[in-house]
Amino acid sequence: MGARAIDDDAPTADARYLPIAEHGLIGDLRSVALVGTDGTIDWYCCSAFDAPSVFAAILDAERGGSFELAASVPAKTKQFYFPDTNVLITRFFTEDGVGEVQDFMPVNGDEVEVERHRLIRRVVCVRGSVPFRTRVAPRFAYGTRPHTVRMAGEVAVFESDGLALALTSTVPLEAQGPDARADFKLSEGETAVFALDQVGGDVQPRRCAKVEAEEQFNTTVAYWRRWLSASKYRGRWREMVHRSALTLKLLTYAPTGAIVAAPTTSLPEQLGGERNWDYRYVWVRDAAFCVYALLRLGFTDEAEAFMTFVTRHISPGDGRPSGPLQIMYGIDGRTDLTEAELGHLEGHQGSAPVRIGNAAAEQLQLDIYGALIDSIYLYDKWAKPISSGQWDDVCALVDWVCEHWDQPDEGIWETRGGRRNFLYSRLMCWVAIERAIRMAHRRGLPADLPRWRGSRDTIYRRIMKEGWSERRQAFVQHEGGDVLDAAVLMMPLTKFIAPTDPKWLSTLDALTRELVSDSLVYRYDPLASPDGLRGDEGTFSICSFWYVEAMVHAGRVDEARLAFEKMLTYANHLGLYAEEISHTGEQQGNFPQAFTHLALISAAFNLDKALG
Repeated sequence: MGARAIDDDAPTADARYLPIAEHGLIGDLRSVALVGTDGTIDWYCCSAFDAPSVFAAILDAERGGSFELAASVPAKTKQFYFPDTNVLITRFFTEDGVGEVQDFMPVNGDEVEVERHRLIRRVVCVRGSVPFRTRVAPRFAYGTRPHTVRMAGEVAVFESDGLALALTSTVPLEAQGPDARADFKLSEGETAVFALDQVGGDVQPRRCAKVEAEEQFNTTVAYWRRWLSASKYRGRWREMVHRSALTLKLLTYAPTGAIVAAPTTSLPEQLGGERNWDYRYVWVRDAAFCVYALLRLGFTDEAEAFMTFVTRHISPGDGRPSGPLQIMYGIDGRTDLTEAELGHLEGHQGSAPVRIGNAAAEQLQLDIYGALIDSIYLYDKWAKPISSGQWDDVCALVDWVCEHWDQPDEGIWETRGGRRNFLYSRLMCWVAIERAIRMAHRRGLPADLPRWRGSRDTIYRRIMKEGWSERRQAFVQHEGGDVLDAAVLMMPLTKFIAPTDPKWLSTLDALTRELVSDSLVYRYDPLASPDGLRGDEGTFSICSFWYVEAMVHAGRVDEARLAFEKMLTYANHLGLYAEEISHTGEQQGNFPQAFTHLALISAAFNLDKALG
């Protein structure tokens, strides 16, 4: 395929890697694949988000494995989504013609097809003639497990211990060591199809004829358009909001209703840094915020599915040392997410370590109770009344929060520098109790209201007294300190404080001076507040959208709109965002990030409302 192009402004970049932002996403509500603008799939886990990777060249160009498919002559490329879908098209513009690769994972209700976990790559020559080349190089179990390849007519079967994949093709394939490859040329109107299926057991290799690929393309397009048609958003930023909604939907795991924080692991928050984490799990906070964003747009089925996941897998009676809830769970509800390093992988652009699992699962993060109960409150209000059993669970959680809210914890940012009395954790404990009181009042549900109200009011007074710094004239990160933290932007958003309160406006001004850079917002200054990790990080995109919302509520609508429009310019070519943005405007961290997209939806919704 030759060297992969990269930004000349990044002298430390490795030409074997595309930047994180140079990718699109396809998926089937069970797993996803990242497709580079050069036509290479360099991330895919079969058959679930958190399954070991089959293609992971984004984490190790040599050992990770990839599925290359591109014009075999010099070409310019452009990538876009088939309108209102998660079907991705990569176009190749050559001297003699134009070709395109249509990538998708079929989505339908056929259980046999679900077990096949099919990935289809349809190649079309739309003008002139274009020569293509493909190399399919799976590397099973993060590149640790050897495999064999055998040819059976038009099918190449890759077999490793525990997983077998079949590649069917409408052009001749040949084995090349552990890989399969093909060279072919298409003239205007001609197509070629490649389908990669999980096989074994009752699922046998099956040809993917052109007619069948066409049918599955149409079925998948129809599915995504039907799903998106339920959106109630009619505002100014429909294209970006709907792309964010489609992305959040891709991060849902249909069998359980789980919502993952991101579909990737170990994409660095700083090139060469150690802030590389596995995000392929269900963070209670992130998923609860997703429910809020999807409910805002009218997608109640996803909210109901997540509530089912919560009821089935997140029991308030589990009694762990870190509280009745873990901060994150596996997509199947499992609680063991032991963290390990894959030392044989060099990491994206050499940024080791590559981690699987996440040790933060053992942390105490008190804010998750507010996020979860707020999402239950909104679901009860906008979608469907919660059951008596669910209310019993809410009561158990709120009673626990009343007992434990004043503990130090690791906080929303999962610091590994020791527990503190974080303001944001206190704030969300207040939210947990306050929203439960609202539910009890609105529906006349039984609750220990005198105790709840007493705890709620005590938390409020504690935040107003201990969370306020006279010297900084601002609310600060934690008690006994003067560090600013963008998480306090949630204070007016959760209705804890009036958005025009003088103390809040003073805080907003302080945050603007110290943590905002051209509308982009840093979480905090790690030098002023050591978090136990080496290196710097970029601006945090969820905080940038929180900043927009905070300014909307404060009446600074023109400033908010400008900041929002600036944030949109940092999206990639498809409207996707990672977790952070570097000082040169590059996407950093796992990609795409649910946190960023749900915050975009909320900011757009509230900004539209303010603009009228």
